[in-house]
Amino acid sequence: MSKATLDGKAIALEDACKEAARILSGATFPLVAGLGADVPGARAAILLAERLRGAFDHLASRDSLADLDVKRSFGMFTTTANEARVRSDVVVLLGPGLTRQWPGLLERLALEQAPRHGSQAGQPRKVIWVGPEADEAAAVPGAKIIPASLQQISGLLATWRARIGGRRVAMDATKLELVDGVAQTLKDAKFGCFVWASSIGLDPLAIEMMQALVTDLNVTTRFTGLHLGARAGAAGVVQASGWMTGFPPRTGFGRGYPEHDPWRFEASRLVDSGEADAALWISAFDGEAPAWSRKDIPLITLAPAGAAPARGLYIEVGQPGVTHDAVLMAQETGGMTLRAASAPSDAPTVAQVIDAILAHVSEVAPC
Repeated sequence: MSKATLDGKAIALEDACKEAARILSGATFPLVAGLGADVPGARAAILLAERLRGAFDHLASRDSLADLDVKRSFGMFTTTANEARVRSDVVVLLGPGLTRQWPGLLERLALEQAPRHGSQAGQPRKVIWVGPEADEAAAVPGAKIIPASLQQISGLLATWRARIGGRRVAMDATKLELVDGVAQTLKDAKFGCFVWASSIGLDPLAIEMMQALVTDLNVTTRFTGLHLGARAGAAGVVQASGWMTGFPPRTGFGRGYPEHDPWRFEASRLVDSGEADAALWISAFDGEAPAWSRKDIPLITLAPAGAAPARGLYIEVGQPGVTHDAVLMAQETGGMTLRAASAPSDAPTVAQVIDAILAHVSEVAPC
């Protein structure tokens, strides 16, 4: 049974949904944000934003858009974790904290095992890890560890790219020998793979430099990339947003049709500037709070038990894949999958709550 509160006082679920509809319908430019939900929840949230002629944004859009910026402007080679596991004879892990972004990363890639397919099958796999955290450095026995900060990764990739292209770089002989050794390893690969996560703080320029290096290597061999999706179901939300509107999150419906603008429809900017005058915040995975600083905006929060805010309207929802079966983008396969509930309960899903709110929102578009 779901719990709902209004400024900390209990309220019936049906009354809470009516109140949410009243708040959002009465706003000039309502915002649907967070979108920490499974695919059905994301679909319902985007439909609500469209009905309200508001905007929607995901809490990890910065990370998703770092990859999408490169994909849209430059292009991108990517593969699945399974493909990398069975084919890659050279794997380059970029940056610290990759195992926090995806705790199952090393188990899925099985880097200690040899690739199974291609002419490289059975040959020892070479692993290079650039800038791992201290506890990650020893996680892959035999890996070549290259110390580097996040800010140094772009320059390091540029240096590798220059040497692979036969260009000169200003560097002392000892360092140049190390760089050339890595460059030769990459050139000799039969199926190489970079692994990265924009969520660790990699900026689009670093990702573009890595993809440019992949492009160069593909002139003479095969290379690709495996990107780790952002938190709170971001990858599935981006897919749902794409097939529903043609755009990723940070999209608005103010003119009656979808418009995508990563700056104009960024949730915190909309709230803190006062352009949005009511907000629905969705964080069903872990109850993460919104990042904006303004505290007086009328706020409706959909979050799991124990994450009720001190003010505003709160409706408890279940956790995708925990309290109810959920459709999510699977990092393991790079496709949608059904996650069976691990601890089923009768808490409503995000989609069910939003559908109940939508039932009280007029289908007549606001002027």
